[in-house]
Amino acid sequence: MSDVIQQFQETIRSAATRRAPLRIRGSGSKDFYGLHLDGDILDTRAYSGIVEYEATELVFTARAGTPLREVQEALAENGQTLPFEPPHFGPDATFGGCIAAGFSGPRRAYQGSARDFVLGVRMLNSSGEDLRFGGQVMKNVAGYDVSRLMAGSFGTLGLVLEISVKVLPGPEVEQTLQFGMDESAAIEAMNRWAGQPLPLSATCYVDKSLYVRLSGAASAVSAAQKKLGGDAIEGDAFWYSVREQTHPFFADAKSLWRLSLKSTSAPLALGPTLSEWNGSLRWITGAGELERMYASAVSANGHATLFRSGDDVAAIQQLDIGMLTLNKKLKQALDPEGIFGPRRLHALF
Repeated sequence: MSDVIQQFQETIRSAATRRAPLRIRGSGSKDFYGLHLDGDILDTRAYSGIVEYEATELVFTARAGTPLREVQEALAENGQTLPFEPPHFGPDATFGGCIAAGFSGPRRAYQGSARDFVLGVRMLNSSGEDLRFGGQVMKNVAGYDVSRLMAGSFGTLGLVLEISVKVLPGPEVEQTLQFGMDESAAIEAMNRWAGQPLPLSATCYVDKSLYVRLSGAASAVSAAQKKLGGDAIEGDAFWYSVREQTHPFFADAKSLWRLSLKSTSAPLALGPTLSEWNGSLRWITGAGELERMYASAVSANGHATLFRSGDDVAAIQQLDIGMLTLNKKLKQALDPEGIFGPRRLHALF
């Protein structure tokens, strides 16, 4: 694989010399996200394969171009999983794209985000230098934790070659329960149950129904089911539809907003809503005026992201001057030539 890395380096150095933008891309399953997709494509899929997997140590390392399904199949053989339950958004999603996007699925509120499980990365900067950050153990660091900065960077800070993550054993059993109620009652119930010793692994409110997933030892799940009641739902099809956004709620939406709020925030009445993570994540469909969506999120102690849109917009998030300055400094520090995915996340850089 050294020849592949050498080819990547030559491509990056040539682009830096010409100040020509590069778009780091795996299968393209996350191409819907962002402002602009500028530059020649640098396809990561040539650099694929599992590098190291210590099942007893709960550490997994793979190359960025490795199909995400292969990663999850290898983990499943040992009864283990990626704890943050990442969405694929396409059959050929890659491991590198999973980390670069930083998206987390229904388990996020109970086990942590994608960023929380990144242990280390190997990457190329805009000079083509082969760099390593982090390692294979959890530890505190001083300064920028560069390995975790890659999660959510969408290839705008460098080309990630390899990623080491912490993995966890999968649950012994899972059971989904359904409850009929209105949105206010669902928000109250989700937060009340989150404060109790229950084996929750996912919550979702949509179409006047609250769905709760229990995961863990059979005895714990059975006891929780008896305590909560509700109607038992077989299989994992519902959670798959929420994670991969194939649920009817997401169909034909002109725009899809992602609001991160205080979990106890009252219903916002901004449009059709699907709530996850005990009410702290709210998906809202509909065109919606940018300023109104941003202001409503801020008033609820949160922020709004325009997750999907067919329109030409000026921003996907509205950052304050401090956060915008920090993002710009990070970009300048890690990609001084400005060649990696310019204007994908921010209009000016």
